[in-house]
Amino acid sequence: MDAGPEPKTEDRRAGHVALVGRPNVGKSTLLNALIGEKLSIVTPRAQTTREPVTGILTTATVQIAFIDTPGLLQPQYALHSAMLYAAMRALYDADVILLLLDATRPGEVPENEALEALKARCDHLAVAINKTDSAGSDGVKELASWTRRSFDVEARFISALSGGGIDVLLEDLVARLPVHPFFYPEDELAVQPVRFFIGELVRETVFEEYEQEIPYAAVVRVEEFREAQDPLYIRATIYVERDSQKAILIGQGGARIRRLGERSREKVEAFLGRHVFLDLWVKALPGWRRKPSTLKYLGYNLPADRDGHTAEEEPASQ
Repeated sequence: MDAGPEPKTEDRRAGHVALVGRPNVGKSTLLNALIGEKLSIVTPRAQTTREPVTGILTTATVQIAFIDTPGLLQPQYALHSAMLYAAMRALYDADVILLLLDATRPGEVPENEALEALKARCDHLAVAINKTDSAGSDGVKELASWTRRSFDVEARFISALSGGGIDVLLEDLVARLPVHPFFYPEDELAVQPVRFFIGELVRETVFEEYEQEIPYAAVVRVEEFREAQDPLYIRATIYVERDSQKAILIGQGGARIRRLGERSREKVEAFLGRHVFLDLWVKALPGWRRKPSTLKYLGYNLPADRDGHTAEEEPASQ
């Protein structure tokens, strides 16, 4: 059957939409729902997303690159600064900003620098109130009123988890996109390399398997990826801040790291669609969350001062 002529370039809309909001408002769940694939890891804990994740939705006439950003927070140490910097860069660079609010926590809204940045880009701003299916009407009304007062826009009501209201929200976002040729190949779903998503799946499993400070002290980097081998060989290192955390991750006789490896491998195999040999290592990288030089080594970007220098390393006691 003839699919008909290709849409003309002037009939196409394309752009980048930044998903921004306070930690744990549902940005990652919304990205996955919009794309129809699990790209961003999701856990019940706040501050799960540390680095932007870009998922691409393409139809015959529309291409949207959705950018899932770290939560808008008040930085307490260098990693927080890197996370906020990434979110703010996406906010300023995107064609459209989608501010996500949590109806179950109406008192938690963007403040200070983040609020001023949103107001400065008000002409490109859309607002969605999430979790409306599990919140009381008072919380929804409070956030809708706050949205009108702060930005003079009307919020959409959605549930990223159930999919309620997402179709209407998507129509609104498409209408705001500029007429533009597509930025990415039409079969592409993400911008980040496969190694990034493998590391994120391992880190998600750390969040699920460990409690207290371990998930927040852990960062995962894929060091080796032998695609020609069968099963595919992947060596990943989990960095933590202290030897005591390393011992907890490994567990007595290596029992916990074996379980972590098994559960992570299942996720990676489902993601890649092939058999995998996942080789996990654990190393202590003292105070990595507070050291700009170490964060740079791990691939994080930090804001520079007026002279182009990143912040000095923070005392371990902070």
